[in-house]
Amino acid sequence: MTRLFALPMIVLLMGIGAAAMLVPAFVALNQGDNRIAHVFGLSAVLFLFLTAILGIALAGYRSRSLARSHLAALVAAYTVLPLMLAVPFQQGVQSTTFTNAWFEMVSSMTTTGATLFPTERLAPSLHLWRAIVGWMGGFLAWVAAFALLAPMNLGGFEVISSDRVGAGFRPVRRHAGIGIGDPRERLLRFSVQLFPIYTGLTLILALGLAFLGEEALTAACHAMSTMATSGISPVGGMGGANAGLAGEMLIFVFFSFAITRQTFSGAFTPRGASNLVHDPEARIGLALVILVPSLLFLRHWIGAYEVDTVGELPLALSALWGATFSVLSFLSTTGFVSSQWNVSGAWSGLETPGMVLLGLALIGGGVATTAGGVKLLRVFALYQHSSRELEKLVYPSSVGGAGDEARRVRRQGAYVAWIFFMLFALSMAGIATALAATGVAFDEAVVMTIAALSTTGPAASVVLDHPLSYTMLDDPGKFILVLAMALGRLETLALLALFNPQFWRR
Repeated sequence: MTRLFALPMIVLLMGIGAAAMLVPAFVALNQGDNRIAHVFGLSAVLFLFLTAILGIALAGYRSRSLARSHLAALVAAYTVLPLMLAVPFQQGVQSTTFTNAWFEMVSSMTTTGATLFPTERLAPSLHLWRAIVGWMGGFLAWVAAFALLAPMNLGGFEVISSDRVGAGFRPVRRHAGIGIGDPRERLLRFSVQLFPIYTGLTLILALGLAFLGEEALTAACHAMSTMATSGISPVGGMGGANAGLAGEMLIFVFFSFAITRQTFSGAFTPRGASNLVHDPEARIGLALVILVPSLLFLRHWIGAYEVDTVGELPLALSALWGATFSVLSFLSTTGFVSSQWNVSGAWSGLETPGMVLLGLALIGGGVATTAGGVKLLRVFALYQHSSRELEKLVYPSSVGGAGDEARRVRRQGAYVAWIFFMLFALSMAGIATALAATGVAFDEAVVMTIAALSTTGPAASVVLDHPLSYTMLDDPGKFILVLAMALGRLETLALLALFNPQFWRR
């Protein structure tokens, strides 16, 4: 096992991706779709052979900078690796271009979930392949956050760390149960620790959905998409699911794993699960889940009062649940929309503003989770800094308390978070402008850009008054959006860290 992890990271990912192709091959064979089973089976054999050759050729390779090598491998995992994963998908669909297949695999690998294909056009095994790729991409994000980004103070960890952003790996040191040393050792250790948790939670959710009446393949896809926050569905989302309201309630519980890492990383923190009560990400997430649906419900209640339907309790409860589920779904950057989302319009006669959901996706979920977006911890740092500045306006001679850690978050943490916000805004402006230059309407370009950068692809279909389709993009537009999805998954600071001069020293 140690020898395997000594290989370049991209080679390992190629091997895992090639082996995963056997799953849809067996599913297609079981369903009698011999052509797709043949495509995935041959692709698995071909790419496993290619991976073995590369592994033998690079067995003695030693990178001068492991930090640079693994960070570059993450970039390749979200842009180059999908070229391999797209081969069986394109051959399975047949009537599509390889560019479209690459776009689909980048979207899945980055857990964005944007798709170019109507639900009915893809075979069940192809839907399963999209969900599997998204599930693997979510697990890669989990492991990379703890094993690679945390010791380099990236991915949101820079807010609570006293070290400089993009610092390289240093000799082994332990803090809060996390060792900072050889990234290969960390990858192995955290993969072994996190894989049973990630797989177990996915299995529990899938079995729960199947017990509630969901079809086996749909239950598996929805479980993988929920844990990976990819929003991939073979039936077009919650509206086509058989599990109904009970299934939505079960999925709603599992969204919490994308809001804060404290829900699953008790073994990596000093006080374990007890930290969840005091975790700022959990508190902000809970506040948003209570406040936003309440405001939406109040708006619809006023509308229902005006049209004299306020007394229809079943519609009122359905409207409240639809808002609550969708708010947490988009806050976790999954993008599932409740089947009850449109009930509020029938109750009050008012449309629910989809921009609210887009704003929640922009905020994003927790640090070191599968969620994308800006991250709640950065929002918390800016809130703490703003609160302290307002306090100083009222009491100029006051002294901020709460200890060294809180002061660090209010000062250095807020400073780095603000830099990230500016970089995010510049990225959004640049990508939206580039998309508009390809012929996309500006409002649609902005929505697609935010959906890509926050890795919440399904947002495009619910934000505006008319659903957007990614099929409207030409090849340059798809390429721009692919870069946006990869940038949203990796984050701008991680890419800038590749240009850190320390990475290029011997």
